[in-house]
Amino acid sequence: MKLVKVAAGVLNQTPLDWDQNRDNILQAIQTAKSQNVSVLCLPELCITGYGCEDAFHSTGVQQTAIDLLLEILPATQGIAVSVGLPISYAGGIFNTAALLVDGKIAGFVAKQHLAGDGIHYEPRWFKAWPSGVQGEVELNGDEYPIGDILFEVGGVRIGFEICEDAWVGSRPGGQLAAKGTDIILNPSASHFAFGKHEVRQRFVLEGSRAFNVTYVYANLVGNESGRAIFDGDAMIATGGQMVAIGPRLSYQPTMVTTFVVDINLTRMNRAKTGSFQPEIDGDESDVIHVDFEISPAELQQPDVEPVSWLAGPDVKAEEFTRAVCLGLFDYMRKSHSCGFVVSLSGGCDSASIVALVAIMVKLVSDELGFETACERMGWFVSGKHQPKDEAELMKRLLTTVYQATQNSGSVTRNAAKDVANAVNATHHEFDVEPIAENYRNIVSEAIGEPLTWDKHDITLQNIQARVRSPSVWMLANLNNALLVSTSNRSEAAVGYATMDGDTSGGISPVAGIDKAFLREWLSWMEREGPDGFDPIPALKAVNDQQPTAELRPADQKQTDEDDLMPYEVLDAAECFAIRDKLMPAEVLQRLELEFSGFSRKQLGLWTIRFFKLWCRNQWKRERYAPSFHLDDKNLDPKTWCRFPILSGGFKRELALLEKDLAS
Repeated sequence: MKLVKVAAGVLNQTPLDWDQNRDNILQAIQTAKSQNVSVLCLPELCITGYGCEDAFHSTGVQQTAIDLLLEILPATQGIAVSVGLPISYAGGIFNTAALLVDGKIAGFVAKQHLAGDGIHYEPRWFKAWPSGVQGEVELNGDEYPIGDILFEVGGVRIGFEICEDAWVGSRPGGQLAAKGTDIILNPSASHFAFGKHEVRQRFVLEGSRAFNVTYVYANLVGNESGRAIFDGDAMIATGGQMVAIGPRLSYQPTMVTTFVVDINLTRMNRAKTGSFQPEIDGDESDVIHVDFEISPAELQQPDVEPVSWLAGPDVKAEEFTRAVCLGLFDYMRKSHSCGFVVSLSGGCDSASIVALVAIMVKLVSDELGFETACERMGWFVSGKHQPKDEAELMKRLLTTVYQATQNSGSVTRNAAKDVANAVNATHHEFDVEPIAENYRNIVSEAIGEPLTWDKHDITLQNIQARVRSPSVWMLANLNNALLVSTSNRSEAAVGYATMDGDTSGGISPVAGIDKAFLREWLSWMEREGPDGFDPIPALKAVNDQQPTAELRPADQKQTDEDDLMPYEVLDAAECFAIRDKLMPAEVLQRLELEFSGFSRKQLGLWTIRFFKLWCRNQWKRERYAPSFHLDDKNLDPKTWCRFPILSGGFKRELALLEKDLAS
């Protein structure tokens, strides 16, 4: 047997936070060395951070990354470590993984397949390295190999698939296997999305089986740069068997997952595989030989017991809770904010955000311990005594305010108060009707006529939402806190939100999720809650209501779905039209199949309404506060779904559909 202890290191990095990124890397290396690891894989671009955007073009950023590489180098005495950074070569910038062995740079493997779809924009900054090409790069007067290379370290061959390299049909792993590679390292920056963990597991397992190698996958964790949340998957598979999986969606700044693998076993399995054909042309120019003695290791049993919440029936609800809570936590501390302010209307969206902040505190305290959790929120507790318990922490961390106009009712007022009290938020009630009335009087006098509901409906609704914004911004300023926008994705699709009113804020955490799911999730939070935590029964007062903007007089009995359409229909129309890019008539065909309880004419009218509202309101989506990416139905125009602000609005297609419905 030839036993090697390998490890996947997960890091919570921040773009251009040089010292913290370096310290996290050093901590992971120290942890691995303390556990006698010989080969450690760290995530993609972990020195700079993955989300540096156009800062990657800066020669100063590139040089600082090299400077940090040299600072990290001495810590790699007695271990082989891969770290990611951008490298300039032949006039281009390449996304590389540097292999550091025993205090020396062995070389740089360059990424061959760049992620350029969805939220990824790598081709804007990096060039794809061609397969089979090697070169030499000069760093501070010394030359090192770069390109499509593999390393022989202490008699063990180590190759790389860097993130996207493993997601394509022409994976580099096939060529690496033909050259006798024993271990494939995959340093990744793979964003969270519902169900994505299972996809990653499949390609890690299949890579280890098809290539007869040990496969080590290491991902980032946390909200790195604002919109993407990384879930920190760490996986080790060998010979088609998953032998180690690390925690997901953790609040730890670093984690190391290890396992001892038998290199001779994977070599034997490869040799006896009938389809395996080694590359024996005698050309070893792409193999970098490194003189290093790998430490002996002892056999261990696989430990891949599933996390309890991943094994339950409510995986999507659990993933949503834990991903958004982690996203909020990192967004708060990395923006140097001291908490959150929420305009709590007593409705579903704002109540969901309050529940998420409450669960966030419980999750981070449960994992790290209360004192350590407070330390991680260093900006929050700066200059003040540390809270004595979670209740006091919540009082400081979360401020909510119910802002009433003449159209607000006691049901929403009491629901807001009950929810705020249930989570120990600091809660206020403001009467903003005099402010709204003042604006109405000013404008009425200016135009020479009174504003009435039959002639000025939208104007009178919007002013109520807008006058609520200045006061919550004041609270956010007073507390040095984040004002949280409460709009969801369904509302964003049709512009059912008041700009500079309920869209006000520095973060919009539920803008990436549809209203139908959010209502289901809030009911789940009322009855069950995340694994290991209590539900919030006070949410019943919210869940018992029909969603309403509550901006028209009470006798009009305003509801969101009367203004728009049933949320389930809206979400399906959005999915078919925006995700699947179907035209209006095609969307109607799909809706007819899915919602047989409604007439074709009614579904057709809702389809027309959806497309008209979608096209008119792109400008609103352009102005939304940053939201978290959660699935492939994201509407964020800056990272996922681009649409012209000005367009023809499907006039031709909708006219044909209207004609068809009238016949």
